[in-house]
Amino acid sequence: MLYSPAFKTISGIFIALTINIKGEIMKKIFLIAALTSAVFSVSAKDINFGLEATYAPYEFYDDNNTLVGFDIDIANKICEELNYTCKFTNQSFDGLIPSIKTRRIDAAISGLDMTPERREQVDFTQSYYDNVAQFIGLKGNLESLDSISELNKKHVGVQNGTTLQKYLIDKYPEIDIVSYDSYQFAVLDLKAKRIDAILIDSAAATEWLNKEPSLVKIGKEVSDPDYIGAGLGIAVRKGNSALLDQFNQVLTKIKSDGTYDQIYAKWFK
Repeated sequence: MLYSPAFKTISGIFIALTINIKGEIMKKIFLIAALTSAVFSVSAKDINFGLEATYAPYEFYDDNNTLVGFDIDIANKICEELNYTCKFTNQSFDGLIPSIKTRRIDAAISGLDMTPERREQVDFTQSYYDNVAQFIGLKGNLESLDSISELNKKHVGVQNGTTLQKYLIDKYPEIDIVSYDSYQFAVLDLKAKRIDAILIDSAAATEWLNKEPSLVKIGKEVSDPDYIGAGLGIAVRKGNSALLDQFNQVLTKIKSDGTYDQIYAKWFK
Protein backbone atom coordinates (compact mmCIF):
# COMPACT_ATOMS: atom_id res chain seq x y z
CA MET A 1 0.00 0.00 0.00
CA LEU A 2 1.24 3.53 -0.80
CA TYR A 3 1.10 6.38 1.73
CA SER A 4 1.18 10.08 0.98
CA PRO A 5 4.16 12.17 2.19
CA ALA A 6 1.83 13.97 4.62
CA PHE A 7 0.71 10.69 6.15
CA LYS A 8 4.30 9.53 6.46
CA THR A 9 5.17 12.79 8.26
CA ILE A 10 2.23 12.43 10.65
CA SER A 11 3.11 8.77 11.24
CA GLY A 12 6.70 9.72 12.08
CA ILE A 13 5.55 12.31 14.58
CA PHE A 14 3.17 9.75 16.16
CA ILE A 15 5.93 7.15 16.46
CA ALA A 16 8.30 9.70 18.00
CA LEU A 17 5.62 10.78 20.48
CA THR A 18 4.90 7.15 21.34
CA ILE A 19 8.58 6.46 21.98
CA ASN A 20 8.84 9.61 24.10
CA ILE A 21 5.72 8.74 26.09
CA LYS A 22 6.96 5.20 26.65
CA GLY A 23 10.31 6.56 27.71
CA GLU A 24 8.67 8.85 30.27
CA ILE A 25 6.55 5.96 31.54
CA MET A 26 9.63 3.78 31.90
CA LYS A 27 11.42 6.57 33.77
CA LYS A 28 8.48 6.82 36.16
CA ILE A 29 8.40 3.05 36.61
CA PHE A 30 12.11 3.02 37.46
CA LEU A 31 11.60 5.97 39.84
CA ILE A 32 8.71 4.22 41.63
CA ALA A 33 10.78 1.04 41.89
CA ALA A 34 13.67 2.98 43.38
CA LEU A 35 11.43 4.74 45.91
CA THR A 36 9.75 1.46 46.84
CA SER A 37 13.15 -0.11 47.37
CA ALA A 38 14.13 2.80 49.59
CA VAL A 39 10.95 2.43 51.65
CA PHE A 40 11.58 -1.28 52.20
CA SER A 41 15.16 -0.46 53.12
CA VAL A 42 13.94 1.92 55.82
CA SER A 43 11.21 -0.46 57.06
CA ALA A 44 13.87 -3.13 57.53
CA LYS A 45 15.03 -0.95 60.43
CA ASP A 46 11.58 -0.98 62.02
CA ILE A 47 10.56 -3.49 64.67
CA ASN A 48 6.81 -3.94 64.95
CA PHE A 49 5.92 -5.16 68.45
CA GLY A 50 2.43 -6.54 69.03
CA LEU A 51 0.74 -6.03 72.41
CA GLU A 52 -2.60 -5.67 74.16
CA ALA A 53 -2.52 -2.19 75.63
CA THR A 54 -4.90 -2.45 78.58
CA TYR A 55 -2.54 -4.32 80.88
CA ALA A 56 -0.94 -1.89 83.31
CA PRO A 57 1.83 -1.71 84.38
CA TYR A 58 3.11 -3.62 81.34
CA GLU A 59 1.43 -1.67 78.54
CA PHE A 60 -1.38 0.87 78.69
CA TYR A 61 -2.39 4.35 77.56
CA ASP A 62 -1.85 7.08 80.16
CA ASP A 63 -4.02 10.17 80.72
CA ASN A 64 -2.35 11.85 77.73
CA ASN A 65 -3.22 8.87 75.50
CA THR A 66 0.47 7.96 75.30
CA LEU A 67 1.43 4.30 75.21
CA VAL A 68 3.55 3.60 78.30
CA GLY A 69 4.57 0.76 80.61
CA PHE A 70 7.29 -1.66 81.60
CA ASP A 71 7.13 -3.59 78.32
CA ILE A 72 7.16 -0.35 76.32
CA ASP A 73 10.32 0.85 78.06
CA ILE A 74 12.02 -2.52 77.51
CA ALA A 75 11.06 -2.54 73.81
CA ASN A 76 12.17 1.06 73.29
CA LYS A 77 15.52 0.32 74.92
CA ILE A 78 16.00 -2.66 72.62
CA CYS A 79 15.27 -0.49 69.57
CA GLU A 80 17.60 2.22 70.84
CA GLU A 81 20.48 -0.21 71.32
CA LEU A 82 19.93 -1.82 67.90
CA ASN A 83 19.38 1.52 66.14
CA TYR A 84 15.88 0.44 65.09
CA THR A 85 12.59 2.31 65.19
CA CYS A 86 9.97 0.80 67.48
CA LYS A 87 6.44 0.45 66.20
CA PHE A 88 3.60 -0.92 68.32
CA THR A 89 0.47 -2.71 67.15
CA ASN A 90 -2.33 -2.84 69.71
CA GLN A 91 -4.48 -5.94 69.24
CA SER A 92 -6.31 -8.68 71.11
CA PHE A 93 -4.09 -10.77 73.34
CA ASP A 94 -5.21 -14.09 71.88
CA GLY A 95 -4.23 -12.87 68.40
CA LEU A 96 -0.59 -12.09 69.23
CA ILE A 97 0.97 -15.47 68.43
CA PRO A 98 -1.08 -15.93 65.23
CA SER A 99 0.07 -12.45 64.15
CA ILE A 100 3.71 -13.46 64.65
CA LYS A 101 3.20 -16.64 62.63
CA THR A 102 1.58 -14.74 59.75
CA ARG A 103 4.29 -12.00 59.92
CA ARG A 104 1.78 -9.26 60.71
CA ILE A 105 4.09 -8.30 63.57
CA ASP A 106 7.78 -8.99 64.15
CA ALA A 107 7.54 -9.75 67.86
CA ALA A 108 5.14 -9.73 70.80
CA ILE A 109 5.89 -8.12 74.14
CA SER A 110 2.77 -8.24 76.26
CA GLY A 111 3.33 -10.09 79.51
CA LEU A 112 3.69 -13.42 77.69
CA ASP A 113 4.41 -16.41 79.92
CA MET A 114 6.92 -18.76 78.30
CA THR A 115 4.93 -21.97 78.54
CA PRO A 116 5.85 -25.26 76.79
CA GLU A 117 2.73 -24.97 74.63
CA ARG A 118 3.67 -21.51 73.40
CA ARG A 119 7.26 -22.57 72.78
CA GLU A 120 5.95 -25.00 70.20
CA GLN A 121 4.59 -22.09 68.18
CA VAL A 122 7.11 -19.28 68.68
CA ASP A 123 10.63 -18.71 69.99
CA PHE A 124 11.21 -16.73 73.17
CA THR A 125 14.02 -14.55 74.42
CA GLN A 126 15.54 -15.05 77.82
CA SER A 127 13.17 -14.13 80.65
CA TYR A 128 12.89 -10.42 81.33
CA TYR A 129 10.46 -10.67 84.25
CA ASP A 130 9.57 -13.37 86.77
CA ASN A 131 5.88 -13.36 87.55
CA VAL A 132 3.20 -15.01 89.64
CA ALA A 133 -0.58 -14.65 89.60
CA GLN A 134 -3.09 -13.41 92.14
CA PHE A 135 -6.84 -13.58 92.72
CA ILE A 136 -8.57 -10.29 93.44
CA GLY A 137 -12.12 -9.70 94.65
CA LEU A 138 -14.37 -7.19 96.38
CA LYS A 139 -13.70 -6.16 99.96
CA GLY A 140 -15.76 -8.26 102.35
CA ASN A 141 -16.18 -11.11 99.87
CA LEU A 142 -13.96 -14.23 99.80
CA GLU A 143 -11.21 -12.44 101.74
CA SER A 144 -10.66 -15.55 103.83
CA LEU A 145 -10.05 -17.70 100.76
CA ASP A 146 -7.59 -20.44 101.67
CA SER A 147 -7.80 -22.83 98.73
CA ILE A 148 -8.54 -22.28 95.04
CA SER A 149 -11.01 -25.16 95.17
CA GLU A 150 -13.19 -22.94 97.37
CA LEU A 151 -13.97 -21.05 94.16
CA ASN A 152 -15.74 -24.09 92.67
CA LYS A 153 -19.14 -23.04 91.28
CA LYS A 154 -18.05 -19.39 91.58
CA HIS A 155 -17.71 -17.04 88.63
CA VAL A 156 -14.04 -16.17 88.06
CA GLY A 157 -12.92 -13.70 85.40
CA VAL A 158 -9.77 -14.12 83.33
CA GLN A 159 -8.41 -12.70 80.08
CA ASN A 160 -9.04 -14.72 76.94
CA GLY A 161 -6.01 -16.49 75.48
CA THR A 162 -3.87 -16.20 78.60
CA THR A 163 -2.04 -18.96 80.44
CA LEU A 164 -4.19 -18.10 83.47
CA GLN A 165 -7.30 -19.02 81.49
CA LYS A 166 -5.76 -22.35 80.49
CA TYR A 167 -4.58 -22.94 84.06
CA LEU A 168 -8.12 -22.64 85.42
CA ILE A 169 -9.62 -24.74 82.62
CA ASP A 170 -7.10 -27.55 83.11
CA LYS A 171 -6.76 -27.52 86.87
CA TYR A 172 -10.12 -26.33 88.17
CA PRO A 173 -12.91 -27.40 85.80
CA GLU A 174 -15.49 -26.89 88.55
CA ILE A 175 -14.91 -23.13 88.51
CA ASP A 176 -17.28 -21.17 86.28
CA ILE A 177 -14.72 -19.35 84.13
CA VAL A 178 -15.76 -16.07 82.50
CA SER A 179 -13.36 -14.94 79.76
CA TYR A 180 -12.80 -11.33 78.70
CA ASP A 181 -10.92 -9.60 75.88
CA SER A 182 -9.59 -7.14 78.44
CA TYR A 183 -9.28 -7.09 82.22
CA GLN A 184 -10.97 -3.69 82.17
CA PHE A 185 -14.28 -5.43 81.44
CA ALA A 186 -13.59 -8.07 84.08
CA VAL A 187 -13.08 -5.39 86.73
CA LEU A 188 -16.33 -3.69 85.72
CA ASP A 189 -18.19 -6.98 86.13
CA LEU A 190 -16.47 -7.65 89.46
CA LYS A 191 -17.52 -4.26 90.83
CA ALA A 192 -21.05 -4.91 89.58
CA LYS A 193 -20.98 -8.32 91.35
CA ARG A 194 -21.57 -10.22 88.13
CA ILE A 195 -18.46 -12.27 88.90
CA ASP A 196 -16.91 -13.25 92.23
CA ALA A 197 -13.17 -12.95 91.56
CA ILE A 198 -10.49 -12.34 88.91
CA LEU A 199 -7.25 -14.21 88.33
CA ILE A 200 -4.56 -11.85 87.06
CA ASP A 201 -0.80 -11.31 87.04
CA SER A 202 0.31 -10.10 90.50
CA ALA A 203 1.85 -6.84 89.20
CA ALA A 204 -1.33 -6.04 87.27
CA ALA A 205 -3.35 -6.94 90.39
CA THR A 206 -1.41 -4.39 92.41
CA GLU A 207 -2.04 -1.77 89.72
CA TRP A 208 -5.78 -2.38 89.86
CA LEU A 209 -5.85 -2.30 93.66
CA ASN A 210 -4.10 1.09 93.61
CA LYS A 211 -6.80 2.45 91.29
CA GLU A 212 -9.84 0.71 92.76
CA PRO A 213 -10.11 0.92 96.59
CA SER A 214 -13.05 -1.50 96.61
CA LEU A 215 -10.79 -4.35 95.43
CA VAL A 216 -8.51 -6.59 97.52
CA LYS A 217 -6.18 -9.53 97.00
CA ILE A 218 -7.77 -12.82 98.02
CA GLY A 219 -5.96 -16.06 98.72
CA LYS A 220 -2.30 -16.80 98.12
CA GLU A 221 -0.17 -16.06 95.07
CA VAL A 222 -0.54 -18.64 92.32
CA SER A 223 2.43 -20.28 90.59
CA ASP A 224 2.71 -23.36 88.41
CA PRO A 225 5.78 -23.84 86.16
CA ASP A 226 3.64 -25.34 83.38
CA TYR A 227 1.44 -22.23 83.27
CA ILE A 228 2.64 -19.41 85.51
CA GLY A 229 6.02 -18.46 86.91
CA ALA A 230 8.32 -19.62 84.10
CA GLY A 231 9.01 -15.97 83.34
CA LEU A 232 7.91 -13.51 80.70
CA GLY A 233 9.66 -13.44 77.34
CA ILE A 234 9.53 -11.58 74.04
CA ALA A 235 8.12 -13.85 71.35
CA VAL A 236 9.40 -13.96 67.75
CA ARG A 237 8.63 -16.12 64.75
CA LYS A 238 9.89 -19.68 65.02
CA GLY A 239 13.37 -19.92 63.53
CA ASN A 240 14.04 -16.16 63.46
CA SER A 241 17.36 -16.63 65.25
CA ALA A 242 18.86 -13.36 63.95
CA LEU A 243 16.23 -11.20 65.66
CA LEU A 244 16.16 -13.44 68.73
CA ASP A 245 19.94 -13.16 69.18
CA GLN A 246 19.79 -9.38 68.87
CA PHE A 247 17.06 -9.14 71.50
CA ASN A 248 18.94 -11.44 73.87
CA GLN A 249 22.17 -9.47 73.49
CA VAL A 250 20.40 -6.25 74.50
CA LEU A 251 18.57 -7.90 77.41
CA THR A 252 21.87 -9.28 78.71
CA LYS A 253 23.49 -5.85 78.37
CA ILE A 254 20.77 -3.86 80.13
CA LYS A 255 20.61 -6.40 82.96
CA SER A 256 24.36 -6.02 83.54
CA ASP A 257 24.71 -2.24 83.18
CA GLY A 258 21.89 -1.27 85.56
CA THR A 259 19.42 -0.07 82.91
CA TYR A 260 17.00 -2.93 83.55
CA ASP A 261 16.96 -2.20 87.30
CA GLN A 262 16.05 1.43 86.59
CA ILE A 263 13.16 0.41 84.33
CA TYR A 264 11.99 -2.20 86.85
CA ALA A 265 12.07 0.28 89.74
CA LYS A 266 10.06 2.78 87.69
CA TRP A 267 7.12 0.39 87.29
CA PHE A 268 7.25 -2.07 90.19
CA LYS A 269 8.61 -0.21 93.21
